[in-house]
Amino acid sequence: MRGSPPLNGVYVTPVPGAPFSAMVEQDMTQVLKDGSPFQRKTAAFIARDSQGRIHNEGRDIIPSTSSQKPTLYLTHIYDPETRLNTFLNPYTHIARQSIFPNPPSTEPPTNWGLKQLAGRPPNPNLQVRDLGSSVIEGLEVHGYRRIQTIPDKASGTGRPVVVTDEFWYSEELHINLLTKHNDPRTGSLILTISQINVNEPDVELFTIPPEYKIVDMTPPDQESQKPAPVVQ
Repeated sequence: MRGSPPLNGVYVTPVPGAPFSAMVEQDMTQVLKDGSPFQRKTAAFIARDSQGRIHNEGRDIIPSTSSQKPTLYLTHIYDPETRLNTFLNPYTHIARQSIFPNPPSTEPPTNWGLKQLAGRPPNPNLQVRDLGSSVIEGLEVHGYRRIQTIPDKASGTGRPVVVTDEFWYSEELHINLLTKHNDPRTGSLILTISQINVNEPDVELFTIPPEYKIVDMTPPDQESQKPAPVVQ
């Protein structure tokens, strides 16, 4: 079964000076129409170098009982200095490139916890709890949990539904090392970052392999923002 694009797995902030590589593991439980659970999983490689360039894989989603390695179907590379966005297709050996008109945010990827606790008017259907500090993979993290109660008239089930989100954020790496989502109507997702290596990743992870054909997907109105060609 084909999975989602890699950016739907984990958001790697393109910040410089914090190199690392790791595995992203996702465990998904979907609630079927008959109420039975359908469990799936995937695992992919991510990396960021000292320049802030990111490497993010998209791999197939497979049954939780499978012992096979999920198949790679897409690799995403992004360079914050040039704003050059590249998607590598391993089947066609085509590299689709475009220029982001604006640089992506380097704020915490899930900062609703901080914003909600910063003095906003209270919402009776929404609670945000500060879970304090902990340690994951040897790195200090800070956790928040959001509990949202969806009223019976809006839940689609005829009764109130409680949706829970939780994340544990690493200030050192600028990413969430653990994310949990649970919605009784659709199922649950647990996303875990593991096998973290804070050494500089291989430079080849952020370059286009020579066998790939580059296709420029930059819209005409952004042509002036393209970086100058690199002279080898």
